[in-house]
Amino acid sequence: MNIILFDSDARNHLLPLTATRPMSELRIGILTLREKWEKMLRGSASYITQEYLQQKFPIHIEEENLVVNGGILPNAQLCRAIGDLRVGEALLHNGDLVAARLNEVQFEHLIEEEEVHSLQGIELDSAIPLTQINRLWELTLLTKQGITDDFALLTGGRQSQAVSHTNTIIGPLQNLFLEEGVVMEGCMLNTTAGPIYIGRDTEVMEGSMLRGPVAIGGSTIIKMGAKIYGPTSIGPGCRVGGEVTRSILLANSNKAHDGFLGDAVLGEWCNIGADTNNSNLKNNYGDVKLWDYETESFEKTGQQFVGLIMGDHAKCGINTMFNTGTVVGVFANVFGAGFLRNFIPDFAWGGDGGGYRTYKFADACATATIVMARRNQPFTDLDKAIFYHVYDQTIQYRSWEK
Repeated sequence: MNIILFDSDARNHLLPLTATRPMSELRIGILTLREKWEKMLRGSASYITQEYLQQKFPIHIEEENLVVNGGILPNAQLCRAIGDLRVGEALLHNGDLVAARLNEVQFEHLIEEEEVHSLQGIELDSAIPLTQINRLWELTLLTKQGITDDFALLTGGRQSQAVSHTNTIIGPLQNLFLEEGVVMEGCMLNTTAGPIYIGRDTEVMEGSMLRGPVAIGGSTIIKMGAKIYGPTSIGPGCRVGGEVTRSILLANSNKAHDGFLGDAVLGEWCNIGADTNNSNLKNNYGDVKLWDYETESFEKTGQQFVGLIMGDHAKCGINTMFNTGTVVGVFANVFGAGFLRNFIPDFAWGGDGGGYRTYKFADACATATIVMARRNQPFTDLDKAIFYHVYDQTIQYRSWEK
């Protein structure tokens, strides 16, 4: 089945994470949304996304296509309803498009005219659960169910790699799954509250303590003595140490040293300096507000626990202190004493104590080239074009440039 995932209207509310990727490349649980749809619909997915992202994340069109809202989390009932669609039929929820089965001509009309003539709408049965992402703080709230669902999807009928006797397992052993190539000795894992999944060729160093539900992607290193509380999802290629709770690292990011990361979402290629801490709870225990790029204001989250949101390639120096509910933009590089402001624009360099300047685009690209080479990945011309678009479009937030 050819699946085409489109960004919903919530896309701008999910910046800066969606500044560099389609919505369906966000990670909820073990898998990204795209990976979930591919496995559950048994197909291959491409994207309808922002024009500046489309070359890196292209559309693949076939004679018959399932067009699906990429911000929705799939479930078995929903996938059955989508699978039952005939060509020319669309599944709707309160009038909004969930999915449609289109032939090539109908799809071209959708792209060119943003509508399809003679499309028959079918309202989704109210008994079928529908979960979709609308705001940044929802990502961590959905992680527990995401890990649980993905664990069943990925491990059903399969055998885990054997667990060394040097590790201590508390809780059901069937809630622990190690892919091939995992190295783990002298660790403590508690699966009582949820499953623990460890991806291929990952090393969990001695003394680490994991309390499920926890997902760790492939080729990741968990440093000695790490304390990871669930629900936490760590994508592939990361380096993680210290204390982490209820957080998401999309991929290839480093939080390798002591310090606290809680109720946070880090994009790709981020680096957290040693002894950095983020607050995830206000001193008055009140609801947290979070910066929203779409409304250009701090929005009420209705949540007590909201930590740090960090866009791709953002970095912070040692002993950095982040306030409750802080949003850090793409390629921001921050450091210095004292708490930082709650919104740090894209391509900002500096800190509240010494002021900010703009991270020069050429310098940012040079750093990204070095950083990505450490994981044997290239910083491509496509990447550069995407980041230049972000650089250009976010100038309004860098007040020191005016």
